[in-house]
This record gives sequence, C-alpha cells and structure tokens, in this order.
Amino acid sequence: MNLALQKSELPAPRIGVIRRLWDHGDGSYRFFLVVASLLLIGLVMAIGYELWQNSALSRHAFGWKFLTTSDWDPAIENKFGALPFILGTLMTSILALIVAIPLSIGTAIFLAELAPDWLRQPLGFLVELLAAVPSVIYGLWGLFVFIPVFVRPAAQFLNREFGFLPLFAGPIFGPSRFAAGILLAIMVFPTIAAVSRDVLRAIPNSQREAALAMGATQWEMISQILLPYGGSGLLGAIILGLGRALGETIAVTMVIGNNLDLSISLLHPGYTMASVIANEFTEATSDLYLQALIEIGLILFAITLVINFIARLLIWRLARQTKGEAHL
Repeated sequence: MNLALQKSELPAPRIGVIRRLWDHGDGSYRFFLVVASLLLIGLVMAIGYELWQNSALSRHAFGWKFLTTSDWDPAIENKFGALPFILGTLMTSILALIVAIPLSIGTAIFLAELAPDWLRQPLGFLVELLAAVPSVIYGLWGLFVFIPVFVRPAAQFLNREFGFLPLFAGPIFGPSRFAAGILLAIMVFPTIAAVSRDVLRAIPNSQREAALAMGATQWEMISQILLPYGGSGLLGAIILGLGRALGETIAVTMVIGNNLDLSISLLHPGYTMASVIANEFTEATSDLYLQALIEIGLILFAITLVINFIARLLIWRLARQTKGEAHL
C-alpha cells in the first residue's frame, strides 16, 4: 500500500518541473523574438535618422526643389537636383519588372507544375544559381557581350519601327536605360522565379485534385485556381525583385551610360540614384556635394520603404480577399 502511494506520487513533481522549464523556455523564446524585432525596427530607424541628419545642408539649401530640378554642377555653381536620378531609377526598375514578371512566373509554373522529374531539379538549380552570380559579373557580361550582341540591334529595331514614340526616340547608344533595364530583368528573374516556384509548390494538392475532378484542364487549374490561391505569395516575390532592381548598383553603373539626361527615351544613357552615389561619392570634395549625395540615398531609402508598405498592404488585402472567397 505505501509502496503504491510512493510510486503514484513520484511522477507529479517531475511533470511539474518539466512543465515549468518548458513554460520558462517558451517565455524566453518569445522575449528574444520581441527583442530581435525591436532591434530590426531600431536599425531601420537609425539608418533613416543618419541619412536625415547627414543631409541637412542639402535639404536646407535646396528644399523640395531638390526633387524637381535637374541641375547637377558640383564644380562651378555648386547646384544639385535629383530629378534625373529618380527618373532613371523608376524607368529602369519598371522596365525590369515588365520583362521579368511574365518570364519568372512562367518559369515558376513550368518548374512547379509541368516539368518532368528529370528536368525539374537541374533547371531549378540553375535558376537559383543565377541569383548567386555577383552583380559585377553581370555588369562585365552586359558591357562586353550583352550590349553589342543584343541591346544595340534591339535598340536599332525599336528606333526604326517605333521611333515616333518618345520612349524610343533619339540616337542609338550602347549603354542606356534600355540596357540597364533589360540587365536588371535578368538579375531579378531568378529571385522572382525561385520564390514563385516555392509558393506554387506550397499550395495543397487538394486544390489541384478538386479542380481536375470538376473537369478543369491543366491550364484552367493553373490560371483559375493556383495563381489566385497563391496571389499574395506571388506579389511578395515580385516586390522582392523590385527591391533588388531599385537598389542594384554596380551592374547598372556599368551599362546605363551615367549621363544627366532628362528625356524619357529608353535608348538614351542615364543615371540611377544608386549609380550616381557609387560613381561620385569618393569624388565629393565639399560638404554640400557630399550631403547632396546622402540626400539621394535618403530619397532611395524613402522610396523603398513606401513601396514595401504599399506592397504589404496589397498582400494583406489580397490574402484577405482570397480567404473570403475560400470560405464562400
């Protein structure tokens, strides 16, 4: 009798100790996650604060005109304006997305749904390998191979056939916004494709089986079921690609031509915000010149934050809409 009572009493304190240790570890885990999240927010705020503080001279000297003027004369008049760089950044990034999105989503659909097993893994590995290539290699390849072989003939064709449009007007240059935009498309392609493939593969097979059981073709299953179901993830992949396109520096600097051109022609040389900082930061001989470049970095930082905020809002709304349709 006593022995049975002793045996029945022994496990209770052990279970209590294990539970307390588990609860303690879970609380510690949550605490460290909160600290890490706050540190990340603090890091973003610190970057913005430093850029804001170190661009004070430029902000006070030019105000909002800095965003709307094209003056850039550090040698004589000491005047600065960021409009050509903002225009070049937006034009090259938008062109990159226009080219990369259909190619990336198509590649992701092929890898996730259509490719045979013997081809799926090698091709997926090559797509991921493209994302690991250093940007300076892309720049060298673009300068010595891509521009002479593809960009210049394509630019001549566009100018000959569509030269009446402002986007394709003007003389033909090798290095240009067109070259930078297409090279950026090649660089963001593996990022969008790899993430989109993972999004499609994460969709439950029950969605595919239900669509096929209802008599849908494979294309109808992909276009009407899988793409809407994974819409928020696909949008997130596109935003990741846009983030790289906005901030890419070395490769763009090597192929864009680095020219203060305010025309909207893609065939003209231009500048981006990242490339002008890379080109001229070490040459800034005055405080105003240096802080004007830092203000360009501040503008790029602000644009990135705004785009990411809008993207998160769109992803949230799309996910909510998809969830509501699933409940219906």
